[in-house]
Amino acid sequence: MPEPKRQSRQPKMGRLVIVSNRLPVNLIWDEVGRWKAQPSLGGLVTALAPILRDRGGLWVGWPGISEDVDLGEATARVGEGIGYELKSVMLTEEETDGYYLGFSNEIIWPLFHDLQNLCNFDPAYWKMYQAVNHKFADVVARDVRKNDYVWVQDYHLMMVAKELRGMGVDCRVGFFLHIPFPPLDIFMKLPWRRQILEAMLEYDLLGFQTARDRSNFIHCLETLSKGYRHDARRQVFAVTAPGREVKIGSFPIGIDFDGFVREASDSLVANRAKELRRAMAGRQIILGVDRLDYSKGIPQKLQAFADALERFEDLHGNVTLVQVAVPSREDIPRYKDLKAEVEGLVSEINGRFTRSGWVPIHYMFRSLERTELLAYYRAAEIALVTPLKDGMNLVAKEYCAAKLDNNGVLILSEFAGAATQLRRSSLLVNPYDIEGVADAIYQAYNMGMNERRWRMRRLRRSIRKRDIFWWADSLLREAVT
Repeated sequence: MPEPKRQSRQPKMGRLVIVSNRLPVNLIWDEVGRWKAQPSLGGLVTALAPILRDRGGLWVGWPGISEDVDLGEATARVGEGIGYELKSVMLTEEETDGYYLGFSNEIIWPLFHDLQNLCNFDPAYWKMYQAVNHKFADVVARDVRKNDYVWVQDYHLMMVAKELRGMGVDCRVGFFLHIPFPPLDIFMKLPWRRQILEAMLEYDLLGFQTARDRSNFIHCLETLSKGYRHDARRQVFAVTAPGREVKIGSFPIGIDFDGFVREASDSLVANRAKELRRAMAGRQIILGVDRLDYSKGIPQKLQAFADALERFEDLHGNVTLVQVAVPSREDIPRYKDLKAEVEGLVSEINGRFTRSGWVPIHYMFRSLERTELLAYYRAAEIALVTPLKDGMNLVAKEYCAAKLDNNGVLILSEFAGAATQLRRSSLLVNPYDIEGVADAIYQAYNMGMNERRWRMRRLRRSIRKRDIFWWADSLLREAVT
């Protein structure tokens, strides 16, 4: 029998108001002349949608279109179907270019992933980032109620609390950063470092993925701001200044573990997984699923796989790397360059090692439907999750949740936030160490069934214990106390 749905253990509060860059649906104009909703993709939606359905409330975000239209009726109709209310923040093409493609993804994203050489510190981006954060705050302010809890998500919206305070909104406002927070020497390169830091301190609660991210933030605060006091000995502690107190803590995000188990148990998934194994003719499947982003380390992963094939001939014909690259930010030139680099490496490696009846890399540049993704998780004996830096990386947790037979090995980058939780039972690697990752691939390939199952059982227990509901409960418990 499926387990009963867990109920929130939080004290009574008003509505939960989630504010994120995107709504959890995409609105498109269909062939009969009306707006239609399609589910959005991405870790943030995967993580938060079940929480909001459980608690009820409001989600504020951009619907993904730049047309000047009234979406009130369309979002109301969609909201009724998904179990919570939606409010759209409409952005022009100029605003999307400057705030999202510009400041968020050409400055904050590379900087916070320690890739400051990829940043474009255009002052116009900063002006647009502030203007759009004001726009989001204005939509929230017009609909928020006194006892509501406003929970702002991620690096796109670090200024929202400051804007809300300026509008006289006095309800509680929290913030969670899904990406890493950089160390001081990296953060110092941001021209608007003081403004960002002071804006973040307008929140009542700041949540980070790991203790390392939290420590990096505190180090920056100690260096760049005066008059703040704190005691960092607890997981969640208060930073105090005259007339203000901000709680700061680390809360590693999880997945809906039981939901993944139920979906992975479906007969369609099971049958598709069997088909994939048959198609691989008894070879072990090594699976990589990544957004096509330079922080994910896909070129380094491919180089490591090539090194493994070069040094360990018994892998030939006995393993296949299935690399899924999910399209991302295709309008940014660096992402187009990355796509060309990845495809060039796949072609070169397959050209070197392919033999009759065996192609070492199966490469897909597309999103996978849910059933197909779960089938690949179930079919793959090895998951290769090797980002150069990542806030958490939910693929690592999803893979383990779907391994119903416990026959799987997780190779995990030590620079993924998930490594803090999963390091003891995964094979931890430095993604820049090409030979080290290749050695881990060979170790995973040769690992005995007893060790595989022992490791996977431990991974799955940890992920189930700290699931998405645990994450939300932990944050919201701190928010209301």
